[in-house]
Amino acid sequence: MTHDHPFYVVIPANNEGQYIAACLDALVAQRTCRALTVIVAANACTDDTVDVVRAKAGAFEARGWALHCLDLEQGGKTRALNQAEALLPDPSVPRAYLDADVICAPGLIDEVAQALATDQPRYATGTLQVTPARSWVTRAYASVWTRLPFVQDGAVGAGFFAVNGAGRARWDAFPDIISDDTFVRLQFTPDERVETPGRYHWPMVEGLRALIRVRRRQNAGVAELAARWPALMENEGKSGLGSTGFLRLLRDMPVSLAVYLTVHVAVRIGKPATDWSRGR
Repeated sequence: MTHDHPFYVVIPANNEGQYIAACLDALVAQRTCRALTVIVAANACTDDTVDVVRAKAGAFEARGWALHCLDLEQGGKTRALNQAEALLPDPSVPRAYLDADVICAPGLIDEVAQALATDQPRYATGTLQVTPARSWVTRAYASVWTRLPFVQDGAVGAGFFAVNGAGRARWDAFPDIISDDTFVRLQFTPDERVETPGRYHWPMVEGLRALIRVRRRQNAGVAELAARWPALMENEGKSGLGSTGFLRLLRDMPVSLAVYLTVHVAVRIGKPATDWSRGR
């Protein structure tokens, strides 16, 4: 197979042995002629993440692609991202940042790469599909969350987003922050963010406590960005739910809305998060 253009994928991973095999299988199954270089930055792993990743290298080699695994002693997602990117030779090459528990549909990488094929700074992601949850609490929460204007407006990028070379030039190394994904998204105006039709499957954390913990972390991450880079918040572009939207949710899914509001209130009255937390 002839590879026309390179494309990088960076995957930070901390104890993802149960999930990362499926993530990598979905990448190696991508329908694309682009030359993929995938770097997994395994950081502070105490499980078999590194072994699982290295066992997948042959499948990538069979397609003429490369899969590298860093076995980093220190934890920290942004540190892992920076160490992975230090190995990428060409800053002009488009790149995706992928969570280790996300499954990409077969045509997604090619769609995103095409959306990034411009000299102008661009951010691209796929269409987010929340993986069906095991717990009824998470299913209820997700049913409301996916109907919020922020999600409906598109280009959310939770768990998967990509930038072209001109877009990556907008920041240097990843700063030590809670919310790296929001930091990147807000480097771009709404007009510079693209959502492609291809789906990616993103699991939401399971259970009430985990939802509260992760939502608290998300809020703290946004607050941190607003304090350190207030100008970035002008790129948020979120539309509010409004009273009409709230009443529609109350009519259509009252129990699910009650779950969502329980999480919302618990986050507001609890102690703010100070670090990154996945909640699993």
